[in-house]
Amino acid sequence: MVVVGFPLRGLLASEATISTGIANALAGIGNDTRFLQISAPIQPGNSGGPLLDHAGQIVGVVVSKLDAVRVAKATDDIPQNISFAINGTVAKAFLDANGVEYKQECSQEKWSQRKLAH
Repeated sequence: MVVVGFPLRGLLASEATISTGIANALAGIGNDTRFLQISAPIQPGNSGGPLLDHAGQIVGVVVSKLDAVRVAKATDDIPQNISFAINGTVAKAFLDANGVEYKQECSQEKWSQRKLAH
């Protein structure tokens, strides 16, 4: 999985950055299947950005990360790289409900990180 965004805009690079990870689970907090749990680290500025698969296709939209401080206080453990994206089916339903046009394609081509960044 690849996340594209502008994390900590004004503090970090002004160009889009990419973060990579895997899909850890097909559900989010409380087993909510509208979300995917991903290991790609995200920061403020990634939210709303695309979650891409190995072929550069959008499979979700990045929305949040686990509140590590809150979880650490509750469990005495610091969670790492637990982020969430709305899955593609939910994103597609939102676009359809709001009359937003988009193009669907399937690709088996595996893109490099460099190609995904450009």
